[in-house]
Amino acid sequence: MTESVTETGATPTLRELNKRRTREAISHAATRLFIEQGFDRTTIAEVATAAGVAKMTVTNHFPRKEDLLLDLHEEIVGRLARSVAERAPGESALAALRRDCLAGLDRHDPRLGFSGPAFARTVADSPVLVARLRELHEQSETALARALAEAARPTTATGTPPDTSPDIPVSTPADPPVDFESRVAAGLLAAVDRTVFTEVFRRLLAGEEAAAITAAVRPSAVRAFDRLEGSLGTFAVRPGS
Repeated sequence: MTESVTETGATPTLRELNKRRTREAISHAATRLFIEQGFDRTTIAEVATAAGVAKMTVTNHFPRKEDLLLDLHEEIVGRLARSVAERAPGESALAALRRDCLAGLDRHDPRLGFSGPAFARTVADSPVLVARLRELHEQSETALARALAEAARPTTATGTPPDTSPDIPVSTPADPPVDFESRVAAGLLAAVDRTVFTEVFRRLLAGEEAAAITAAVRPSAVRAFDRLEGSLGTFAVRPGS
């Protein structure tokens, strides 16, 4: 993780750097304890002691105990929606998600389930963590549906959705529910990603090396996306070329 810039591209302040370092120290201490002792048998107080911080500091950074280990939870939830939002001109949502998924497999992305065997076993041995992973994937699908609905909206010549201005948020609490088509598309596309994650995780638990996992899973992912091409290949294509 780089410390040179923040998510917005600005140089972080000393306070932001210290906050980030504290968060990382807590997460690393928690991960070590969870692997050594098991997730369910480790307390927040033990994590705080190991990280050299107060118990309240732990809960301020990680309100949910599960996220001490699954500290990429926000990235897992937002990854698919972000891929759609950042797709290139002329690129469909499916093409953007295919590209992101295959690139993640090639680089052994933790957001696609890659981890060390001990980490994977710790997650698999805890029903609480397994349930949390399921919840994160459900949230990811919901976020993807919103992104697809936004991506499929007609735009003006300037690329701005009708009846909005750059100064007014496109999404507000008064917005109608996500349309049926976008929800169906999200379900199909998220299913491929979720199945890739599940298969990567299963193979990790079986003791396979990351390179072998990619070699085995990548062709299946390609075929899965190919099967969706006929129905979703022209859905949510970004204007431009």
